[in-house]
Amino acid sequence: MTNDTPERPAKITPPDLVARAQRGERLVMVTAYDAPSARLADAAGVDIVLVGDSAGTTVLGCESTVPVTIDEMLMLTRAVARGTRRALVVTDMPFGSFQVSEERAVENAIRFVKESGADAVKLEGAGRTLTRISGIVEAGIPVMGHVGLTPQSATKLGGYKAQGRTAAAARRLVEEAAALERAGCFSVVLEAMPAAVAERITERLDVPTIGIGAGDRCDGQVLVWHDLLGLLPGPMPRFVRQYANLAPAIAAALDAFVADVRAGRFPDQRHTYGMPDDELKKFEEGQMTSTRRDPVA
Repeated sequence: MTNDTPERPAKITPPDLVARAQRGERLVMVTAYDAPSARLADAAGVDIVLVGDSAGTTVLGCESTVPVTIDEMLMLTRAVARGTRRALVVTDMPFGSFQVSEERAVENAIRFVKESGADAVKLEGAGRTLTRISGIVEAGIPVMGHVGLTPQSATKLGGYKAQGRTAAAARRLVEEAAALERAGCFSVVLEAMPAAVAERITERLDVPTIGIGAGDRCDGQVLVWHDLLGLLPGPMPRFVRQYANLAPAIAAALDAFVADVRAGRFPDQRHTYGMPDDELKKFEEGQMTSTRRDPVA
């Protein structure tokens, strides 16, 4: 007896990523917030799908990532996990989910693994975050770190701008990244910092670095789904490259749909279900005369 069920591809793990980076292979990460997007990213060969709290600004209509809740991230991560077969699924722990205490951080990280199917979690910053990371790693959950521009604390950092542009600030970023590795992170995101600083961090760490606005010497790169595909209005950050401009195509499709419905061009016969003539006759014979007004021509 043959089994026609397609063989599930091998799931990427954190040790796989570390080994590949050490061999000089470039890693690819994109954000995704639903099952169809995750399925497309997975099929394209993306290594890591990040369920970013950037969902706050990309899909939830917030002005920043700060308002995003644990329940919202759990829902989005469940959807992404359902659409992913091969890529490692990492979810952002949103603001307030790990800052209060190590115990709360571990509890919430466990929720993401058990309730949403995440393979790993990501935490922003160093400092007190280091003890949270150590606790989560000790609980058996892989952690990705994040230094440089950390959106959850953008106000404290003076806004959404590049970090590490003075010698002292650059040295601090290097030390923070090294501390994240010591705390147990399997990878570190480097966001919006001079390329020279990111290169030095990458040389110093044994775990892979994933850059966004951090130059080309990181072990991998990440872009936000909506930025990559040109789905959002307004100017893009300097570090974004749009690989498509889908917003105008979507707008044109919606305009055409609205026009066709209002002009009576949709649906036509191709989009309509019928029924056998004898059944239609029985149906019509059993109906009382309709009192509803005729549709508008």
